[in-house]
Amino acid sequence: MSTTPEHDQKFAKLIFASVYPHYVKKVETKGRTVQELHEVIEWLTGFDEKKLRKLIDEKVTFEEFFNRADLNPNAELITGMICGYRIEEIQTPLTKKARYLDKLVDELAKGKKMEKILRGKS
Repeated sequence: MSTTPEHDQKFAKLIFASVYPHYVKKVETKGRTVQELHEVIEWLTGFDEKKLRKLIDEKVTFEEFFNRADLNPNAELITGMICGYRIEEIQTPLTKKARYLDKLVDELAKGKKMEKILRGKS
């Protein structure tokens, strides 16, 4: 299943700070912590808690968020379905990165062990 240009543009313009509280609620509802969420985000993007807070305060778009990120080289190991899309088949780089993050948050909320979520933690 490929994404549409409209779908991809929606991700580009979406404000990260508007989605972040949903990530927090999702993981906390399932008994995980904000610290674990931040560990997952840092693994994927390289953003420590201080930098993450700054990006949230700046109200950056997902496009800017991922442009500033230093994506983990093991991110390509994130595969599977998320929101009806097979991650490895998504062609648009930004949409793929956003879905990587969605998948990691989903795995965290589902109770996966951190070592599995972080794909070897490199």
